[in-house]
Amino acid sequence: MNSPRIPFYDSRSPGLRRRGFLAAAGGVTGLGALTVTGCAGSGPAGEGDGKPRRGGRLRAAFAGGGASETLDPHLANLFADAARAKALFDKLADYGAGLSARPRLAAAWEPGAGLDRWKVTLREAVFHDGRPVTAEDVLYSYRRIADPGRAFRAKASLEPIDLAASRALDPRTVEFVLKRPTAEFPNVLAAFGAYIVPRGAQDFDGEPVGSGPFRFVSFAPGRSAVFRRNEDYWDGAPYLDEVEFVVANEESARINALLGGQVEYAHELNPATARAHEGKGHVQVVRLRNSVMQSFAMKTDRPPFDDRRVREAFFLMADRRELVDGALSGTGEIGNDLFGKGYEYYAADLPQREQDLDRAKALLRQAGAERLKVTLDTSPVAAGFTEAASIFRDQAAKAGVTVEIRTGGKDSYWRDILDSGTLCSYRSGAMPIEAHISQRLLTGSTTNATKWHHKDFDALYRQAQSTRDKRERAAVYARMQRRLYAEGGFLVWGFADWIIGTARAVRGVAAEAPANSLDWARFDKVWLA
Repeated sequence: MNSPRIPFYDSRSPGLRRRGFLAAAGGVTGLGALTVTGCAGSGPAGEGDGKPRRGGRLRAAFAGGGASETLDPHLANLFADAARAKALFDKLADYGAGLSARPRLAAAWEPGAGLDRWKVTLREAVFHDGRPVTAEDVLYSYRRIADPGRAFRAKASLEPIDLAASRALDPRTVEFVLKRPTAEFPNVLAAFGAYIVPRGAQDFDGEPVGSGPFRFVSFAPGRSAVFRRNEDYWDGAPYLDEVEFVVANEESARINALLGGQVEYAHELNPATARAHEGKGHVQVVRLRNSVMQSFAMKTDRPPFDDRRVREAFFLMADRRELVDGALSGTGEIGNDLFGKGYEYYAADLPQREQDLDRAKALLRQAGAERLKVTLDTSPVAAGFTEAASIFRDQAAKAGVTVEIRTGGKDSYWRDILDSGTLCSYRSGAMPIEAHISQRLLTGSTTNATKWHHKDFDALYRQAQSTRDKRERAAVYARMQRRLYAEGGFLVWGFADWIIGTARAVRGVAAEAPANSLDWARFDKVWLA
């Protein structure tokens, strides 16, 4: 007998995933107080500044990926890619501000008694060419992502699904057959990059067709993309006539374009820039507290970091407070070598790791690496990267380690560091801890930057996913995190604020929307006053 139908989202009990996160950041009031000129509370920025109005083009500046950029939503990797994909396409579900799955193209789900079959009902929606979104489109999209010959971002997240056995029960109902019981299957539907495309679609750079709030107009890789309002959007037509995504890789170029009136939205400002302009009346500054993990990634499959003693030594070299104060201008929280501080399942009971140079030196001696030299790959591709690299170089020198900094280009940095090098600057936006594990820490994860390949760790993840009781599931995740804390490859030194700048006329920018969540870069809800 099947369990009763469960709605994706109940506003009376949203199931906050970032447990304690808003409290640590000063609560809702604290977040609102940090936004200037109309960004307040838990609603959209400027909610109290008049009724939303239709019309106009909003120009949004993002760092891009150069001439290799694509509109293929399954290849989305950069924040610019994700923002463009969100404008053109939909997922079955997406993460709310609390990182719980909320409905998008899926209206409801119904788990079977054994949690190994889930029935998903689609809402009535149409693609830009007028075709209805059907169960066959969903299955095609997921099977395309799972293609063993391709490296699509969401592949590892969709791994629990037996796509050969899954089927369309009718045009608006999909029965997903799973390889094992999966208690948190809605997170799979919300996975980063798991967009639904029309059956048979392959060419996304010519004239892509999605079901999202905007329709394609033009695309020049590495330069700009223009999309027009979709009047037939199932979630209500956007207020804007058009949105233009402009590529500006330099942070200085983004803020100068905003100040000069060339754009109305500047994505990812650094803390020093925000401090310089906050409260001056020229632009609005939106701070999303502690939204981004900041770290160094050690590749655990090659020397010197294939020796866990060397990895532990590097954990102990870091002065996390100095890194946060110096690289983030003090606007963030220190990390403890684990992703997801404040999120559900986070192992908050582990002791805060402190700098211990004597212990670090002893571990290096044991590993035969007393005069170790390593290259740290970094880039100005993200706020704080180059600053943190210089600070850590000086910290490591106190333990007798020579860190040589190699600065890579912005266009190719994320692609370059995935497989090459041994140590690099790394960051991550918000997602549930289980999604971080599935995308970055399993043997088959396509964005496994630390090359953490352990079959027993993979088995623990499957055990956690299959555990119905939440307390027992939390215990498995805690066990996995204890291992990562002891011998993992991510040296997580801090959690940074996510900072966005907008023109004073922009309204509707969500004030509580961590990067990667539903309301981040959601331009269908933005308007120009």
